[in-house]
Amino acid sequence: MKIAFIGLGNMGGGMASNLFKAGHEVRAFDLSQDALKKAGEGGCATFGSIEEAIDGAEAVVSMLPNGAIVKDVYTAHVIGRAPKEAILIDCSTIDVATAREVEQLAADAGYAMVDAPVSGGIAAAAAGTLTFMVGAGKGAFKRAEAVLKDMGKAVIHAGDAGAGQAAKICNNMMLAIHMIGTCEGFTMAQKLGLDPQVFYDIASVSSGQSWSVTSYCPVPGVGPKTPADNDYQGGFATALMLKDLKLAMEAAATANMDPLLGRHAKDIYQAFAEAGNGGLDFSAIIKTV
Repeated sequence: MKIAFIGLGNMGGGMASNLFKAGHEVRAFDLSQDALKKAGEGGCATFGSIEEAIDGAEAVVSMLPNGAIVKDVYTAHVIGRAPKEAILIDCSTIDVATAREVEQLAADAGYAMVDAPVSGGIAAAAAGTLTFMVGAGKGAFKRAEAVLKDMGKAVIHAGDAGAGQAAKICNNMMLAIHMIGTCEGFTMAQKLGLDPQVFYDIASVSSGQSWSVTSYCPVPGVGPKTPADNDYQGGFATALMLKDLKLAMEAAATANMDPLLGRHAKDIYQAFAEAGNGGLDFSAIIKTV
């Protein structure tokens, strides 16, 4: 399949590479020349404009920083210019309202479009083991699934337009809360004289178990290798977690809900980021405990 890929950052670069490895013709675009060079070295064809990249494409995949950029890319460069038969797939994490607006604009112009944000981070993007949460009608989902399956381990139909974004921000709000609790639990255990490895062995098979404990332990040298073992470099940046928490708070407001722990988690991560830690992995929040 001929696939245009827009946005070749830490996540998009690995995703585009996996599409190429799966046998697709990948036509890549990014504003960064370094990102384009890396994509070219990985087998992708590279182009100097979105319009060139989408020429003749059967699918358009995007991985972009925020909703404003997504809206601009699709309204100014993709809708009305990509072939009408192309399935449009936005994998960015953006606000639900913008996702629904852009998908409606695409539908009005005769395109099928889905929102398909991801879970798994940079390592999963590179390994092709992402989880995609997809908002779309059933027909569009099936078409998108044929592309997404070559970049991930799971492709889940979350519901209609915007449902993928809703699932993503709810999931990441839970993750932020879990991680703060995990950090407090491990710190308290150490201060009470427990060996971190021993506490891990207990918590990982007890009622305190979570992904933050067993797969992403914030304590160096405990459990599987995580960013904690690399001085909290790499992984899922605090700034990105804060972005998702802000999106969650915006969505909660539209749903007339006040998520008490979610709001508190947002405040904790915001203070941590504003203290100059936005580039550290979100598990570095243990430094504040």
